[in-house]
Amino acid sequence: MNYRKIAYVPILAAGLMFALPASAAPCGNTGAGFNNFLKIYRSEAAAQGINKRTLNAALKGVTYDKRIIRIDRSHKSFKKTFDQFYQLRAAGIIGRAKSRLKSNRRLLARIEKKYGVAKEVIVAIWGLETGFGGFLGKSSIVRSLATLAYDCRRGPFFTNELTAALTIIQRGDIPASKMIGGPFGEIGQTQFLASSYIKYAVDGDGDGRRDLIRSKADVLASTANYLRAFGWKRGASWDPGTANFNVIKQWNKAGVYQKTIAKMANAIK
Repeated sequence: MNYRKIAYVPILAAGLMFALPASAAPCGNTGAGFNNFLKIYRSEAAAQGINKRTLNAALKGVTYDKRIIRIDRSHKSFKKTFDQFYQLRAAGIIGRAKSRLKSNRRLLARIEKKYGVAKEVIVAIWGLETGFGGFLGKSSIVRSLATLAYDCRRGPFFTNELTAALTIIQRGDIPASKMIGGPFGEIGQTQFLASSYIKYAVDGDGDGRRDLIRSKADVLASTANYLRAFGWKRGASWDPGTANFNVIKQWNKAGVYQKTIAKMANAIK
């Protein structure tokens, strides 16, 4: 799961789809006012176009999650050196990455042709984020986002993410019951936030939905689309100091993570 996208909020600003007015719902640092917050938020979300059916499906029975607040308060930026981080996160999955590159060569070739993004970089991100879809997180995305939207620390930011998550449900991409992911609302096999999902997710398998949890084609094509949107240069290097490395920086603001994506992509090339 990708906490770095949350720890460094500016990366997410580029993915925001909604321009919400200031919320009238009061924030709180305990769960005491959570139900009142949800009542007011439902009215605000309805005014933004979220229908009653979606609101009921997504928010019925949602409760304040103290565990998410503990995770939020205890999170710290990376302390490891690049070499330490690479050994911990990437070195052990290079063989699996090469295998995924080979077994998905036709799909990846099609995506690279369409979006211009190197297949090795896409596979590196896929592996680093969730172990190629092996662990997507175990938190209720709506419950997590509702808790963080109510919390006074970054309420407006996560209110926006909550409305984006409800939009994903409403348009039929993922049902509310399947919205399970990271503790900060990260969705799917490459851990998109909901606002970036709205803006960059694409239908890679042609089934009419953009499902970044269950559809591998959607996942990989959407990841490529995200990188292309930030200026990826077809056929160019992604090593540090290049234009494409600057695009990798838009994926994640942690320097050790950026360098790990680049090195791992070179290792499986």
